[in-house]
Amino acid sequence: AGQSPLWYTSTVSEATWINDWKMLAQRYAGNTTVIGADLHNEPHAEGTNPAATGACWGCGDTARDWRLAAERAGNAILGVQPNWLIFVEGVSCPSGGLSNVWDNDPSNDEDCGWWGGNLSRAGQFPVRLNVANRLVYSPHEYATSVYRQAWFDDPSYPANMPAIWDKYWGYLYKQNIAPIMMGEFGTTLQDPKDKIWLQNLMAYTGTGVNGMSFTYWSWNPNSGDTGGIANDDWTTINQPKQDILTPYLIPPNGGGGNPTPTPTGTGSPTPTPTGTSSPAPSGGCTASYKQVNAWAGGFQGELTVKNTGTAAVNPWSATWAWPSGVTLASGWNATVTQSGTTVTAAAPAWASSLAPGASVTVGFTANGTAATPGSVKLNGTAC
Repeated sequence: AGQSPLWYTSTVSEATWINDWKMLAQRYAGNTTVIGADLHNEPHAEGTNPAATGACWGCGDTARDWRLAAERAGNAILGVQPNWLIFVEGVSCPSGGLSNVWDNDPSNDEDCGWWGGNLSRAGQFPVRLNVANRLVYSPHEYATSVYRQAWFDDPSYPANMPAIWDKYWGYLYKQNIAPIMMGEFGTTLQDPKDKIWLQNLMAYTGTGVNGMSFTYWSWNPNSGDTGGIANDDWTTINQPKQDILTPYLIPPNGGGGNPTPTPTGTGSPTPTPTGTSSPAPSGGCTASYKQVNAWAGGFQGELTVKNTGTAAVNPWSATWAWPSGVTLASGWNATVTQSGTTVTAAAPAWASSLAPGASVTVGFTANGTAATPGSVKLNGTAC
């Protein structure tokens, strides 16, 4: 009847927890709409106790080490239903304590994150399952509507956020250690910082088949922390939230005009041709720019380039120029790099061809004073 720091309580043992999961795995073993088990919601440090009494990661204490418990439960489930995915959330503080501030030595303070959101030690201490390719790490991530973490007031916000996400869980995906399925993230959008947070978090996850997976908290409107996608009437949609999420949803319900993989007869993305040139668009191109956000020290924008020629450009590559002092922070819908003041957006493998009349929208965040991309070119042809 509550959200416990550990996966067991004084009245519900670990054995009961594991047996209940085995029962559920057996019950839904033949149901293809049930794909796995999220083992425990938001393991975390306990109450207001700064001592190491809550869920830890990699500490080796079988009574508190969530990583070891996830292995025990995950392997028990896979013994019943080997096709299920095992979703493992993080902890809040790796040692299982709230902090070390009571010792007046800030040099050894605990690095704590959201409940269930700290997977910083999963690379060093991975969850080991008996069936390959079943592990999915599932962090939770929230905005100021849940708690105003210190990083929201950093002068560099939101440019500081990708490094924070990298540290807590993003590195697992970027280093190909294991898949990420962000199990909860949400906001009321009441604070302007929250809109920036949500837009930047979605950009961080990436788009298309190569993006990180996620489930939003929540659909229903009666979450006191975040509200919902549905409005309080349970009928109409909170459009500002939906508009931010839509470009990152899988087609046909999402995509928001972003490029999507071109299926072939085998269901695989169309490969990027090798040993071929990159022809200039026959007839030219056009470019339009939209500034999405700006903040002290940075901005976010979208550059849309359209092939107005009569032939496909394959593979396509767009370039533009920025004033001195503007530097790329992140990009999506293409491989975006910068050399000097020139930025290059190269086609992703799953959307290498830009057909006649087709357009591509490249999103990015940048450091420096907000600037409009100049001298835009598509495969060397000025737009």
